[in-house]
Amino acid sequence: MNQRFRITRSMQSDQPHPALSLEECRDYFASQSDFAYSDTLTVNGPESRMSIEGDFFMWQQGDKLIPFRLYAGDLYVAPPDEGAVNRMIAVATDLHADIVEG
Repeated sequence: MNQRFRITRSMQSDQPHPALSLEECRDYFASQSDFAYSDTLTVNGPESRMSIEGDFFMWQQGDKLIPFRLYAGDLYVAPPDEGAVNRMIAVATDLHADIVEG
């Protein structure tokens, strides 16, 4: 699955604070034992290595780390499998947010 999804409250007109804040996300993910915060995502390719700075909440799924990136008030995630999709849905539900593709 190569799709990217956005966890957002931007479509909810009744939300007084539609943007997900860094503080809110840090508090939420700190309460989840399978997530850890990182300010850098490092991607290793066959011939190169790239580091991206930002606010990443890394989900440990077995031997894989799946980043949930906070950017401009939304969380972005590219779930590699159905288990990650289920976790993404749980996160969105807990944050009272919607999931949209893109």
